[in-house]
Amino acid sequence: MTKLDKPVFNRLALIGAGLIGGSIARAARAQGAAASIVATARSAASRKRIAELGFADQVLESNAAAVEGADIVIVCIPVGACGPVAEEIGPHLMKGAIVSDVGSVKGSVLKDMAPHLPDHVHFIPAHPVAGTENSGPDSGFAELFVNRWCILTPPPNADQAAVDKLRAFWTAIGANVETMSAEHHDLVLGITSHLPHLIAYTIVGTAEELSNVTRSEVLKFSAGGFRDFTRIAASDPTMWRDVFLANKDAVLEMLGRFNEDLSSLTRAMRSGDGQALYDHFARTRAIRRGIVEIGQDSAVPDFGRTHPSLPAEPLPRPYAADTE
Repeated sequence: MTKLDKPVFNRLALIGAGLIGGSIARAARAQGAAASIVATARSAASRKRIAELGFADQVLESNAAAVEGADIVIVCIPVGACGPVAEEIGPHLMKGAIVSDVGSVKGSVLKDMAPHLPDHVHFIPAHPVAGTENSGPDSGFAELFVNRWCILTPPPNADQAAVDKLRAFWTAIGANVETMSAEHHDLVLGITSHLPHLIAYTIVGTAEELSNVTRSEVLKFSAGGFRDFTRIAASDPTMWRDVFLANKDAVLEMLGRFNEDLSSLTRAMRSGDGQALYDHFARTRAIRRGIVEIGQDSAVPDFGRTHPSLPAEPLPRPYAADTE
């Protein structure tokens, strides 16, 4: 990416500076997408750490103070807290400012935030489909959004110039940008993100509760599949609690379809229908190939995990007395 000759925004206010907020700040600074950056955090320890890391020009305790004079405000907190924060910052927003967010549920964000925002600002919810299982100010990095999608869900009466400006900002920090309705977003993310997380939390919880398998065995013999589920299940519990409550209708619909498909596979196993199992696995394998082909993941072996080298000296052969 090439650094911009002129910033997209003059003052970027980030309400919350964990993984997503911290990555936005780092990327905006690296690309020159914002002339100045101010961040907030709830805890004094987080504010101290943000100041030490230096990815914001100012670190404030007050959300209201942070948004004053900002022409772009991005709320980077769990979706369940967005409504109260919108009520807090609403009276302090500059005329013409763009207010956005990064939550993975959009219908509830529109419903909870819009009533508290003045008519003289542009409210354009957004969702960068990027992240890791880590959280906190230290977890962010400037490259997080490169070639990842950011979905904008402007309300029907949104100002197109404001939408285009927000699109330019996300493009500047590396993202591909798509626009859709909040309702459609929540349905799509219900199957691509929310249901997989629900399944991961369930599988890891089931393994932990098994009485005939010790905890040490679950950890020691975790194969690739279970290991990947534990990575997903390590995500921020507060964030995902809010996601499932806020998008419960779409997730419950997807969960119903999943249960129907699981029942079909169960019948195939019980009846010994190997062809049905093979056809299902072959069809779903193509989805993984498609994700790699469009550049949303890498095809490197073992998902790019590092492996220890073989020992410099060969291991001794097991002794077998009766082989001579």
